[in-house]
Amino acid sequence: MTVPMARPADSRPNVLLIVSDQHRYDCVGASEDYPVSTPHIDALARSGVWFDSAFTPIPLCTPARHALITGQRPETTGGLWNYDLGSRIPALEPTAYSWARELQRGGYRTHYTGKWHVHPDHDPTAFGYDEYVALEDYDRWRETHHPEARVRGDWLGGIDPVPTESSRTHWLAARTSEFIREAAAAGGPWHARLDLVEPHLPCLPTEQFAARVDPNAIPQWRSFDDPLTDKPYIQRQQLVNWGIEDFTWDDWAPAVARYYAVIAQMDDAVGSVLRAVAESGAEGNTLVIYTTDHGDMQGSHRMIDKHYVMYDDVVRVPLVMRWPERITAGSRIDAFAYNMLDLAPTIAAATGVSGPPQGHGSDLFAAGSVSEASADVRAREYVVSTYNGQQFGLFTQRMIRTREWKYVWNPTDVDELYDLVGDEREFVNRIDDPACRATVAHLRRALYDQLAADGDHMVANVWMARQLQDGRKLGPSGPDHLRTASARQTREPMA
Repeated sequence: MTVPMARPADSRPNVLLIVSDQHRYDCVGASEDYPVSTPHIDALARSGVWFDSAFTPIPLCTPARHALITGQRPETTGGLWNYDLGSRIPALEPTAYSWARELQRGGYRTHYTGKWHVHPDHDPTAFGYDEYVALEDYDRWRETHHPEARVRGDWLGGIDPVPTESSRTHWLAARTSEFIREAAAAGGPWHARLDLVEPHLPCLPTEQFAARVDPNAIPQWRSFDDPLTDKPYIQRQQLVNWGIEDFTWDDWAPAVARYYAVIAQMDDAVGSVLRAVAESGAEGNTLVIYTTDHGDMQGSHRMIDKHYVMYDDVVRVPLVMRWPERITAGSRIDAFAYNMLDLAPTIAAATGVSGPPQGHGSDLFAAGSVSEASADVRAREYVVSTYNGQQFGLFTQRMIRTREWKYVWNPTDVDELYDLVGDEREFVNRIDDPACRATVAHLRRALYDQLAADGDHMVANVWMARQLQDGRKLGPSGPDHLRTASARQTREPMA
């Protein structure tokens, strides 16, 4: 449990948390990768800290948001997948720990704007927020002010016909800015959370931003031409489910251009909120955080959306933090970070409130310094991400990723092993390579130990434990590739 820090009430920082949806880590200027325009997020990184190796604990909307609220892996709280699509499961209940509620109890004024997707009946006010502006509020406003504006497009995107200032990104950002100005004028610490839908598909930029991106100038994803050889069947099935199995880059380029455009539009909205912080005089004592729930395939490996894969396109995420009084401008941290698990204890430590009693994350910063990763974070040799299935069937995955290797345990299909040094694109599944057997055995054991320590019930029975501990898995080439080093069959009595 995090012990609240003793600090004068008037020195406690404000907290601004901005969460987007499906923003790839390599589609931020600060990542120095693909040419996406994000000047405001880049400026945030230049004046704060950019995390080079941040990962989501689960690349799916609702469970990732559960983790952000509780600081716990969603498998331990029951949030396996989105409650509103797929087999019905419980949603996160208001009785769960919420750092926002702790802030509220500690005298913070709290405000939530935008996407929720945590519980079908209980909104953010049940989890510690005094005020809530919902997506439905924008929909009603738009119907009144722009009844003629009908979006045309499909899952690959389209154009939003309203002026940018009337778009969802900017309307929601304006509500957050209004709260910040009012709260700053009233005095006392405040917390604002802005959850944007963008750049989740379908990408619908306004004409102002769509016109800035030429599809012919979009570089092809390095991982686009993946033949999906010796990989789980479900990856090829995903293409068929969406009807994109024959898409070429010419088919994808317009969609990716709209993805670039709506990210730029979202960044512009973020900039308007950051201006509100500066104009209110609160910039010096406001902890600003930008991150996303997970990434997006958006044509990488020829796929769409994010399901049934553990490629870096969906598990690696942008994470930026700025706190002028504490963070040295221009800092970069390469240690492994979990955005949705580490933020709860980090925010709790920064504000002096109680942290998660049974959390799976760590305070990101070392004691006395918020420009250096904490010892717990620096000690991480790997990150683990999970997936439990959704609208196309319940396909369970557990991933462990080091600097050099990524192993994906697919209990009902072939496993995956990628050499991240020699095969950055994650094209070649080396799970059957005899030269990699020691590496696979090591990663399986480490994964099992981590899942067991985290209370993941996937390894709570002898059959699942045997797959990881003893390597009782078939490879892509069939029975001859069963790991002979663990060929013994341990027979357990039935329960």
